[in-house]
Amino acid sequence: MKKVRFTETALRDAHQSLLATRMRTRDMVPVAEELDKVGYYSIEAWGGATFDTCIRYLNEDPWERLRQLKSEITKTPIQMLLRGQNLVGYKHYPDDIVTKFVEKSYENGVDIFRVFDALNDIRNMETTIKAAKEQGAQVQGTISYTISPVHSLDDFVELAKELEALDCDSVAIKDMAGLLKPSDAYDLVSRLKEETDLLVDLHCHCTSGITPISYYAACEAGVDILDTAISPLSWGTSQPPTESMVAALQGTPYDTGLDLNLLNHIKKYFEQIKEKYLALLDPISEKIDTDVLLYQIPGGMLSNLISQLKEQNALDRYNDVLEEMPRVREDMGYPPLVTPTSQIVGIQAVMNVLGGERYKTVSNEVKEYMKGNYGKPPAEVNKEIAEKIIGDEEVITCRPADLLEPEFDKYKSEGTDAGFIKSDEDVLTYALYPAIAPKFLKGEATEEELKSVSLPEEGNEIAIPTQYNVEVDGDVFEVKIMPTGFLEIEETGDKTFEPVEGGIYSSMQGMVIKLNVNVGDRVTEGSTIAVIEAMKMENDIQSEVDGIVKDIFVEPGDAVSAGDILMVIE
Repeated sequence: MKKVRFTETALRDAHQSLLATRMRTRDMVPVAEELDKVGYYSIEAWGGATFDTCIRYLNEDPWERLRQLKSEITKTPIQMLLRGQNLVGYKHYPDDIVTKFVEKSYENGVDIFRVFDALNDIRNMETTIKAAKEQGAQVQGTISYTISPVHSLDDFVELAKELEALDCDSVAIKDMAGLLKPSDAYDLVSRLKEETDLLVDLHCHCTSGITPISYYAACEAGVDILDTAISPLSWGTSQPPTESMVAALQGTPYDTGLDLNLLNHIKKYFEQIKEKYLALLDPISEKIDTDVLLYQIPGGMLSNLISQLKEQNALDRYNDVLEEMPRVREDMGYPPLVTPTSQIVGIQAVMNVLGGERYKTVSNEVKEYMKGNYGKPPAEVNKEIAEKIIGDEEVITCRPADLLEPEFDKYKSEGTDAGFIKSDEDVLTYALYPAIAPKFLKGEATEEELKSVSLPEEGNEIAIPTQYNVEVDGDVFEVKIMPTGFLEIEETGDKTFEPVEGGIYSSMQGMVIKLNVNVGDRVTEGSTIAVIEAMKMENDIQSEVDGIVKDIFVEPGDAVSAGDILMVIE
C-alpha cells in the first residue's frame, strides 16, 4: 500500500466554512512558506467564495492574493475550486469568459483546477476542463456527492469515467454535507480505483460527525488523497483536522510521513488567526449537527438559514423551513445541495414558508433552473410546479452555455470607457460581478464602508443601517447597534413602523442590484420595478398597483432589510 497524501484547505474551504470566508491575504502570507514545507499534495487557496468575498467585503484584489501566495508557495501545487461554467459566480458565463478566466488563473498561480457542477452535468464542466488542460494545468474532475432516491454509486462511477475520458488527472468525491457513510466511502473509492486509472481524492465536511471514520474506510479502499484542515479551522462544517488524521494513520500502510512538529508550529499560528476572527465564528458552523442526516442539508446552509430567519423575525419558523427544503429539492429533481443549487433550494424554501403559499414568490434563478438554464436535473422536476413558475415557456435541452453570446470584449469596452479597467483580470472581475465590481475597481470602496448581503453557506449577518464596522488594532469587526427612541419595540421584538401610503417595501434583506423605473414613470400591477439580490439569488420586486412612481429611496448597491421602503407609487 502506498502512503496517503493530504490537501490542506486552511486557506480556502476551512475559513469559508467557519469564518465566513473573511480571512485576509495579510493573514495568509506569513504562514504560506511554512505550509509549503509540509509536503502536502496540494494547498487549496483560491476559488469558491474567496473571489466574491475579496471584492465584496475585504476590498482586496483576489488576483493579487493569488500572486502573493504563489510567490511564497513554490514547491506545493496551489489548487482552486471552480464551479464549471459558473466559475466563481452563481450563473453560467459564456465560453469566452470561462476560457479567459482559466487562462488568467493559471497564469497567476493556479496549478490544479478542481472542477465541479452542481447538477453533475458534465456538459457544464467540459469547457473549463479543456481550457485548463490546454494551459498544462492538472485537472481534478469532481463528483458532487449526495444521497436521494435517484442517486446511486453507479451514477457516480459513470461520471468519473466520463471525466477520465476528458483527460482529467484525478477525481474528487465532494461530500459537502458530510453524508458519505464509511461503507459507501469504501465501496465508491474501491470502484473508482478498479474502474478508472485516476487518482482519487476524498473531500468531506464534518457536519454529521462521521467523516473521520469514512476517511479511514476510504484509506482501506485505496484512496490517494484526503482533504484536511489544520486543527484550529477544522471540524463542524469544515474538514477533519490535519494533525489528527496524520497521527491516526501513523504506523499503518497509509502513513502520510508528515511531520507533526511542523504541523504543530503551523497550528499555533492559526490559533492566533482564529482568535482574531472570533467575532465571525458562528457556533452553529463549528459544531456537529446530525440534522444533516435527516434533511441532507449542508451545515453552512443551516447556519445561514438561522441568520436569514433571525433577520426576518421568523426564527420560530425554522423547523417549518427545514421540513420544506426536502420538498423543494424533490420538486426540483433532487439536485445536490452545493453552490448555487443550495442557495436556489434554500431561499425558495424560506419564501414558500414565509410567503404563506408555496411558489407564490420565486427567485429569477428558480425560473432559470426550471427552464433548464442550469443544466439537466438528476430527475424530472415536478411538472405542476414548473408550470406554475414558468408557464408554457420552453425548457431547453442543449448545453446552457450554447445559448450565451461572447461577453469578454463587451465588458472590456464598457470598463475601459468607464475608466476602471487596467488589465484582463479586471475585465473578468467586472464580468463576474457587474453589480459590485465597478466601485471596487475604481478604488472607491474601503473595507470600513463595504455593505454586504449575506453569503449563503457561511451564516454571516446582513448589513443594515444600524450595523457598523469597528476597527480594533487593525482588525475590523461588525457591530450591530440596536436603535431606541424612534421605534416602538413590542414584547415580541418586532419593529412597528407607520406605513407610507403607496409604499413598496422590501420583502427580504439583500442588496438592490437594479432599478427598472425612474420617478415619474407609469407602472402596471405585476410589473417588475426593482431587483434585489438576497442569498446570492436575484429576486424581482413587483408593483402591487397601477400608478406613477412618486419617490425612490434606494439606488443600485444599497443594502436593504426586510420592511425597508424602496419607493412610493401613487
